[in-house]
Amino acid sequence: MKQSAGILVYKNEDGRLLVFLVHPGGPFWAKKDAGAWSIPKGELAEDEDPLAAARREFEEETGQSVNGKFVALAPCRQPSGKIVHPFAVEANVDAERIVSNFFEMEWPPKSGRRQSFPEVDRGRWFTIDEARGRLQPGQLPILEELRVQLT
Repeated sequence: MKQSAGILVYKNEDGRLLVFLVHPGGPFWAKKDAGAWSIPKGELAEDEDPLAAARREFEEETGQSVNGKFVALAPCRQPSGKIVHPFAVEANVDAERIVSNFFEMEWPPKSGRRQSFPEVDRGRWFTIDEARGRLQPGQLPILEELRVQLT
């Protein structure tokens, strides 16, 4: 069973709880918004510490690192069956300075041409209500657990 780990960064600004999400890069996601965003996350290597993996993936997908008191949230199963091990941390991320790693794929399909795309094409801060409409449905329990823990 595939597993991944990720970080939900949050901050309080003007009395509002904000969360940082990323939008996946590549042609499949280019025109999708609602239900397309994610916490920065990626696959766990076998026997890898979930927090170490989450921190590595965050840096690979955003070009930034976050520090603080990481709180493990309940693992959640995605519709694909993959288990996500999320962590929450109060920190600041510059959404305008996202620098992501790239992946390669054949594009257009069956063309024989390979192209590179950023794993993440942008990041943004959202209120909890905004995030509910943007986050991939399988990750909504992560958002809800953070909200409950902070209230």
